[in-house]
Amino acid sequence: MAEITATAVQTLRQRTSLPLMDCKRALVEAEGDMEKAVEILRIRNKGVVDKRIDNETSEGRVAVFIDPATKVAGIIELLCETAPVAKSDQFIALANEMAKSIALHNPQTVDELLAQASEVAGETINDRLTAVVGLIREKMKPGRFTRLVGGSFGSYIHHDGSLGVLVQVLQEGGDATTLKDVAMHVAAVVPTPVSARRDEVPEAIVAKEMEIARAKAAATGKPAQVAEKIAEGQMKTWFAENVLVEQPFIKDPSKTVGQILESAKLEIQKFVRVKVGASA
Repeated sequence: MAEITATAVQTLRQRTSLPLMDCKRALVEAEGDMEKAVEILRIRNKGVVDKRIDNETSEGRVAVFIDPATKVAGIIELLCETAPVAKSDQFIALANEMAKSIALHNPQTVDELLAQASEVAGETINDRLTAVVGLIREKMKPGRFTRLVGGSFGSYIHHDGSLGVLVQVLQEGGDATTLKDVAMHVAAVVPTPVSARRDEVPEAIVAKEMEIARAKAAATGKPAQVAEKIAEGQMKTWFAENVLVEQPFIKDPSKTVGQILESAKLEIQKFVRVKVGASA
């Protein structure tokens, strides 16, 4: 039987990030063959994944990657079972790698994302996911993700990673401070914006809100024309509360978000807000 040295065990641990005893057992089983030991660990970790397949994943974190050079950005929600795991270095690194892969390689589905090449030579994103699951012993899976292209970007990640925002403007080289401030606004403001601009609010939502406004106005007993004016006023207030560029800027309520962007010569293109566990 081949001698299993401490150096070999340490090398395997560095490659896989798995516990030393797991690495030693794999090397013993592989009779010292490093590549075979790696494969043994992958198979074992896949077993861990399969055993936890039905476990709930209500925790996790959001990660963002921005590449100003190629004008692409990605944001992803990576889910796990418990809050402490979401704060672990390995989980954070995995989420960051996934966000980068989304931005640079444009996967359209979770399966496509997992099939992307990892930053570790010869491994896929799925291999990295399986390795981290094997190390931490918790179910993990990618949740929602979005890729944005063009212009410039700002982002904000909450201190515990539970909430993230990615903001895109049409102009290249946008002021970084303004973009971050707008991203922080989207994260903090209540209510959360329905859309970036008024013309982007879904027609069904506008129709529903107008119906509610008209019903309230009619209940005042005012003449029809007056009631309609009241309803229009209520809708104006609703838009100001729910459309990003019309909302009072959270750091300076005397100005709207649109005015803050305009003063920086920026025009909002899109924003993406992801809160772990939320449906939208």
